[in-house]
Amino acid sequence: MENRYIKVQYKLYAPMGKEKNIELVEETRPEMPFMFISGLGMVLKELENQLQDIKEGESFDITLTEEQAYGPFYEEGVQEVPVEAFFINGKMDEEHIYPGAVVPLMNDEGDKFNGTIVEVTDKIVVVDLNHPFAGKTLNFKGHVEENRAATNQEIQDYLNSQGGCGGCGGNCGGDCGGNCGEGGCCGSCN
Repeated sequence: MENRYIKVQYKLYAPMGKEKNIELVEETRPEMPFMFISGLGMVLKELENQLQDIKEGESFDITLTEEQAYGPFYEEGVQEVPVEAFFINGKMDEEHIYPGAVVPLMNDEGDKFNGTIVEVTDKIVVVDLNHPFAGKTLNFKGHVEENRAATNQEIQDYLNSQGGCGGCGGNCGGDCGGNCGEGGCCGSCN
């Protein structure tokens, strides 16, 4: 299957909070559409599959089950870490470690991943290692701005940009406003 250059505007809705109310959780901006190249594993597979056949100018309303999105929420993914693990120069890093903060972490094997700080006490920091959208059904509503065969140069440029941002095609200068993909939910900054 050929690689496709796909550019979309979307609003993402998901159940949030204790009442699981459906809320708008992410939205592209007209000046910052979400762009990706299919077949490179940078976007949720089912979302990519459904977007591939939508023509330029057409709207979409795509719902992904938790299995098609980020899988179930695992209670064992919520860990208590000694507060000292977050010390810098003998003091707690309060600038970056607070409830709701998403922080980069690394395990003993050197694998990097993100965690969300749930709670901070004087002895422990509770960190949720689940993806923020784990256990949630995701609903994408939007329209396709562009859908065409990707050029070899675009594929190469996209692959080279993956050290930083890619959901914007790497054209943001590193400033996607946190809305360029996997850090959100579709596929690039994480």
